[in-house]
Amino acid sequence: MDMTNQEYDAYVRGKARPSPLWKDLIWAFCVGGALCAAGQGLRNFYLAMELEEDVAAGAVSVSFIFLAALLTGLGIFDNIAKHAGAGTLVPITGFANAVVSPALEFKSEGFVTGMAARMFQVAGPVLAFGISASVIYGIILVVFWSF
Repeated sequence: MDMTNQEYDAYVRGKARPSPLWKDLIWAFCVGGALCAAGQGLRNFYLAMELEEDVAAGAVSVSFIFLAALLTGLGIFDNIAKHAGAGTLVPITGFANAVVSPALEFKSEGFVTGMAARMFQVAGPVLAFGISASVIYGIILVVFWSF
């Protein structure tokens, strides 16, 4: 079956189910907001345990990464993300899921060649470009604000 790009695009649009944009936006906003509220609750809990503010912030991040990785490993995170959409993917929970999912997918290939080698398959480029961009922005900031 030979199709041009335009014919294929029309074919896909005819088969694709339209996305309920407003429903998706509201769910993502609510879930993302709930995660932020939970993060604030954890921060208040850690501060009540008399942790310093910067240590409490780090503890919140570690807690979210741990919980997202655990829920991904148990197969729960994907079900939540299926309904919540970008509300779970944007915060740090999405990063943890992006690291753990490929590792679980390739665990049958062994610990080193499977899990360890594939763990950063999705998150690796994000880390590389994110770190590179932050270094470039830092250099630009130093150059422009040092004069």
